[in-house]
Amino acid sequence: MTDVSNVSDNPEAQPIEHLMENRFRGYLPVVIDIETGGFNAATDAMLEIAATIIKMDDQGNVFCGETYSYHVRPFEGANIDPAALEFTGINPDHPLRPSQNEDVVLGDLFKHVRAELKLVSCKRAIMVAHNAAFDQGFLNAALLRCDIKRNPFHPFSSFDTASLAGLALGQTVLAKACYHAGIAFDNEDAHSASYDTQKTAELFCYIVNRWKSLGGWPLPPVEKTTKAPSED
Repeated sequence: MTDVSNVSDNPEAQPIEHLMENRFRGYLPVVIDIETGGFNAATDAMLEIAATIIKMDDQGNVFCGETYSYHVRPFEGANIDPAALEFTGINPDHPLRPSQNEDVVLGDLFKHVRAELKLVSCKRAIMVAHNAAFDQGFLNAALLRCDIKRNPFHPFSSFDTASLAGLALGQTVLAKACYHAGIAFDNEDAHSASYDTQKTAELFCYIVNRWKSLGGWPLPPVEKTTKAPSED
């Protein structure tokens, strides 16, 4: 675990490559996991969502920040497949389940993400998720239903830890990737948004920091023989 005491309150005291705003092209990685009532983002319910904000220390290593977790009330007319509930163990009708509507949940989550964007001078958040296309599809479908215009996340770019783990560890299943990275993983706790988000965040940090330790970051100077690509 990274020693957070090494995190400086003065960005000017850090080397430029050790600032979050310069590590991922101005994007802030935020790890997301969404538990759902099926596989169809347009018709199936979002039941849980959790997000872990990724932070960076003075040495340029990333670590897990705060995790925000929510129980989501299914939108009106949402499909919920009993097989999905059996898989996740979620009971959306439990009287003690503190669920909230999608617009309330996303409004609160986006407030925290925007606060971190401002803190680290990043222009936008980018989703990190295991099999990211699935979670990004459900998030974008919820944004459309709720008519939310100000989305702090990039609408289609993402970092997929299944792909990253396949490259770095030869594994694409979250539990197996965590095992090979030396990250504790309890299958009894899996398939809750909060737990899976935290484990995915730990895995992402492991891979990014491992790449750095092997000399992959910061990049060596580029010879000025060609014109730099456009930022568009």
